[in-house]
Amino acid sequence: MSQAEGARFFREAWIAGVHQHHPGEPKAGYVTPWDETPQWEREAAGSVYEQVRHFVEVSGGSTARLSREQKGRFVATCWTAQMFKQWADPKPGYVADWSELPSWHQETDADIVEAIEKYVS
Repeated sequence: MSQAEGARFFREAWIAGVHQHHPGEPKAGYVTPWDETPQWEREAAGSVYEQVRHFVEVSGGSTARLSREQKGRFVATCWTAQMFKQWADPKPGYVADWSELPSWHQETDADIVEAIEKYVS
């Protein structure tokens, strides 16, 4: 899968997770379709997809043995690094620590790793 395809895969996994875990109606920006996703966010999604894919591959698939929290923390940390790369002064919500993220966001991040694990294996 190319990085562009990986970025889209990541975004689609994010949207699926938001729909599954977000209480009530999510903000429109959380579920913006790929074609309307800003370029900076596409680039960040592609980078994080590649980081997670590589993590799964170099661990020989052992990421499946991690807890959902460990999986979600990995995605959140990778995303935070991308936000610092993209923005000189990112919004606080873009770089919030794992413990500050709402549970729906934590669950969605864990779902992303599991979706990539399934794709890679």
